[in-house]
Amino acid sequence: MYNKSFKFLSQKMDKSEIINLLKSIYEHSKWVPERLLSENINEIKTKEQLQLMMQKIVNNSSEKEKLNLIKAHPELGKKLKKQEKLTKFSEEEQKSAGLDQCSEEEFEILTKLNNEYRLKFEFPFIIAVRGLSKNQIIDKMKKRVNNSKSEEFDTAINEIHKIAKLRIKDLPY
Repeated sequence: MYNKSFKFLSQKMDKSEIINLLKSIYEHSKWVPERLLSENINEIKTKEQLQLMMQKIVNNSSEKEKLNLIKAHPELGKKLKKQEKLTKFSEEEQKSAGLDQCSEEEFEILTKLNNEYRLKFEFPFIIAVRGLSKNQIIDKMKKRVNNSKSEEFDTAINEIHKIAKLRIKDLPY
């Protein structure tokens, strides 16, 4: 739970500043904060309330929008230097799990699992990596690749919500 007051509203930020602040909470999906601004954001007093409102927006979005949100996430373990698409959040999260320090063998395993997963589900493997080791991530990939597409779609959205919650918690306000 968050107990710190969420202050960006009291600082009279304009819409573009709010969107800019929140656009990476849900990876490369600025439609989420844009829709948030159509809500009564004056009711948002805490980071937890912000997170719940953004989560509700995603949950109420179409299947196509959810799929695009999932597809906006990078594959795990790609050489971080070569990924132009990574948000600052994603880069830090992958580094925290040691994915930037993979041995060649680990990198090959991740690449194979990423390819197998993407071929089966047509979207990238998503997991909230903070607090996990690269070995735990690999183990979870090996298990989840055996799930059904609908299970993985739902799991991906739930993992995205976990990621968003952590990112909101880290906001400077």
